[in-house]
Amino acid sequence: MNAENFGSNQEHEIEIIEIMKKFGKYQKVQYFYACLAAFFITMIHINYVFVAGDINYRCRVPDCENQYAVYNATWWPNSTIDRCTRPKLKEDFVVGQTCTNESFTDGVEECTDWVYETNNTVIATLNLACQPWKSNLIGTFHNVGILFAMLMSGWLIDRFGRKPILIICSVGSCIGNLKAFTSSYYAYVFIEMLEATINGGTNTAAVVLMIEIASKNRILAGVLLAYATYMGELTFACIAMFVPYWKDLIRIIYIPPIIFIFYIFLLNESTRWQILNGRTEDAKNILLRISKVNNIKISKQKLANINEEDLKKQFKIENYEHKESFRDLLKSKEILKRVLVGAFCRFTANFIYYGLMLNSVYLPGNKYTNFMLSTVISFPGELISMYLMNRIGRKLPMMYGYFICGLLCVASAWIPEGRVWLKISLFLFGKLLVSVCFTGVVTYSMELFPTSVRGTLLGVCAVAARTGSIIAPLTPILNTVFPVLTSMFFGGFAIIAGALLTLMPETKDLPLMDTVEQIERSTKLREKRKRYLSTKGEESKYLFDVA
Repeated sequence: MNAENFGSNQEHEIEIIEIMKKFGKYQKVQYFYACLAAFFITMIHINYVFVAGDINYRCRVPDCENQYAVYNATWWPNSTIDRCTRPKLKEDFVVGQTCTNESFTDGVEECTDWVYETNNTVIATLNLACQPWKSNLIGTFHNVGILFAMLMSGWLIDRFGRKPILIICSVGSCIGNLKAFTSSYYAYVFIEMLEATINGGTNTAAVVLMIEIASKNRILAGVLLAYATYMGELTFACIAMFVPYWKDLIRIIYIPPIIFIFYIFLLNESTRWQILNGRTEDAKNILLRISKVNNIKISKQKLANINEEDLKKQFKIENYEHKESFRDLLKSKEILKRVLVGAFCRFTANFIYYGLMLNSVYLPGNKYTNFMLSTVISFPGELISMYLMNRIGRKLPMMYGYFICGLLCVASAWIPEGRVWLKISLFLFGKLLVSVCFTGVVTYSMELFPTSVRGTLLGVCAVAARTGSIIAPLTPILNTVFPVLTSMFFGGFAIIAGALLTLMPETKDLPLMDTVEQIERSTKLREKRKRYLSTKGEESKYLFDVA
C-alpha cells in the first residue's frame, strides 16, 4: 500500500488500535449483515418442524372407496379405531355394495394403505403414516449435519477466513430446494443432512466475525445473534401459518439465501484474522475504511508505513501460545469434573430448548400460535441471563434456572388437557428458564476452563450440546408411549444438571485461569480454606483474605 494514497492529518489523531475500539456505523452495518444471514439460516434449521409435521390420516378401505378417497368419509364406523388399523367388513358384505356405518364388525385388521387429510407435509408425499420414527429422524439427520459442520467450521474459518466461509455456507443452503423434487424418503433425509452440513457453519462464522470487529462488545454480539435467531423462528412460524403446503414453504425459505452472494462486495473480513495470517495490506485498507465510515481521525501516514510485526503488537496478537497436552487434562480431576459437568449442562440446555420448541406444536390449541409463543418467550431470556449473571453471579442463576425449569416441565405434564392455558403457561415459563440457561451456560463453561485448552474443551461441550439437539427431534415419539414421558425426561435432565452445578465454583469477577496448574492450585486453596473455616470458624477468614 502506497503512503501517498493515505495522505496525512495530524488534528486529533488517535492510535491505530483505537480504530477497533469504537462501536460506530461500520460495526452496525457489518453486524446487520451477519445477523441477516443468521435470520435466514435459522428458518432453514427448523424447517422440519412444520415441513415434516404430523397430519391427520386414516386407513384406506379398498372395498369402500376409490383412488380419490377423502379423509372425512361419511360411512366410517362410529367406534373408535386407531389410525394404524382399519375396520373389518362384515362377512356378508358384497363387493360393489355401498358402505355404511353398519357395514363393519367390531374387529380391526392390519392397515397397508392410508388416506391423508391434506398433503401439506412430507408425511403424505413420502407416505410416512404410522412411521413416527421416520418423520422424527428427519430432524435428527438435520442436526447430525450441523454436528458435522461444527466439527469442520472452526478449522475452516481459521484457515480460509470468516467472510468466505460465511458466504459459502449461506449460499450453499439453497441446495435444500432439491427436497421439493424428491419422492424418496432416503433421498430426502440425505439432502436434509447435506444442506445442514453445508450451512451449519454460518452462525459460527457470523459470531466470530462480530466479536472480532468489536472486541469490547462480545456480549452484545451474542445477544444480537440470538435475537436474529429468535426472529428467524418467529418469522418462519408466521410464514408456515399462511403457507401450509410444504413445497411452497421450502421455496420461500431456501431461495432467498442466494442473495448472500452479494456479501462478496458488502461484507468485510476480520482485520484481526488478516493481521494474524500475514495479510497486512488488506488489513490496512479495511482499517482505513473503518476510520472513514466511523469518522475517526488517525495518522494515515503511520498506518501506511507500519510493518506487520508492529501491527501485531498494536493488536496484541501473539505468534506463539503455550498449549498443554491432553495428558495434562486427564491427570487433572478438577478439569475432568468441569468438562463432564459443562458438557452435561450444555447437552441438557440444547436437549430441552429444542425439545420444548418441537413439542410446542403438540400442545392443546393452534400449533402455529403455540410455536410462536414458545419463540417469543425466549426474547427476555437473553436479557434476564445477562442481568442475573452480571448482578448475582454465574453459578446460582444457572443452578436455580435448571431446577425450576425441571419442576415446571414435570408439572406441565400432569396438568389435564382441559386446562389449556395453565398447561401452556407452565410450558412457556419452562421454555423461558431454559433460554436463560441456554445462554448463560455457554459463558459459564468458557470461564471454567483454562486459556491453554479452552478452545478444545469448549469444542467438547459444543459437541455435547449438538448431541442434545440431535436427540430432541425424537422426543415426540415418547408421547405415543406415554403422554407425560417427554416432559418427565426434560424435567429429570434439568434437575440433574442443577444438582451437578453445585459441584462447580463461582467465576464472577474472578480472573480467567490460563493453565491447568493454576486451576489445580486454586482448587486446593479453596478446599483448604473450607476445611480451615469449618474447624477454626469465621475468624480465620481474615488470614486467607490477607494471604
